[in-house]
Amino acid sequence: MTDIFLLSEAQMARISPFFPLSHGVPRVDDRRVISGIIFVIRNGLRWRDVPASYGPHKTIYNRFIRWSEMGVFGRILVELAKGGGETDEIMIDATHLKAHRTAASLLEKRLLPRFIGRTKGGLNSKLHAVCDSQGRPRALFLTAGQVSDYTGAAALLSSLPPAKALLTDKGYDADWFRAALADRQIEACIPSKSNRKVQIPHNKRLYKKRHKIENMFGKLKDWRRIHTRYDRCAYTFASAIAIAAIVIFWM
Repeated sequence: MTDIFLLSEAQMARISPFFPLSHGVPRVDDRRVISGIIFVIRNGLRWRDVPASYGPHKTIYNRFIRWSEMGVFGRILVELAKGGGETDEIMIDATHLKAHRTAASLLEKRLLPRFIGRTKGGLNSKLHAVCDSQGRPRALFLTAGQVSDYTGAAALLSSLPPAKALLTDKGYDADWFRAALADRQIEACIPSKSNRKVQIPHNKRLYKKRHKIENMFGKLKDWRRIHTRYDRCAYTFASAIAIAAIVIFWM
C-alpha cells in the first residue's frame, strides 16, 4: 500500500480527451490528482489518508465528487468500451458488494436513491455487468442487493454489443429474455431451470467460457473500496467501480 501509483503518459493520453474542459483558473495537475483517486479506491483508504505526494486530500476528494456528479468516469468507461472491437460472445451476470455500515447511515431520499438493500448476507448493493469474450466489462448497472437479476438484464439489454452468443447462468432463463436476444440475432447459451416443463438445450462447450465474467468480478473486488462499499451516495460508488474497470481492463 505504500507503493505510490502514478498513471503513465500513455494511460493519460487514453482518458484525458474525455475530461471536462477547464474554465477560469487552470486545474491542478490531472495526472497527479487522478492517480491519487485511484490509489485511494484501490487500497480502501480514507480520503484524508492519501499520501502527501498526491497533494492536498481535499483537492483529490473534491475532484472525485465533482466529476462523479457530472458522470465523467462513467462516460470514460463507455467511450473506451466502444473502442473494444467486435466480440463473438458476450456474458451477463451480477454480484453482491457488501455495504459497510457507514454507507448505510445516510437517510434515503427519493431523488437520490442509495441502491443499498438487505439480503440474507446483510446490507449490500448488486452490480450487474456485461462483458465481452476477453472478460472486459462493456456495461455496468448498479441496483440494491435484493433486486432481481431480471431487472438488471432488462436495463442492460440496450447496452449489449453485437455478438453471436450470450452466455449466462440459469438465473436468467426467462422466455422474454430469450426472445429479446433472438430479436437481436444473439444465440442464448443459457441452461434451463429445473422447473421448466420443456428443457431447452444449450451449447455446453461454449458455456464453459462463462468463467471469464466471474474472473472480471474477482478482479474488481480486489480493489478494497469496491469489495466493500464505503460510499454513501450511489453515484460516487458507481464512479469508483467505473474507475476500477477502466484501470484494470481498458488502460
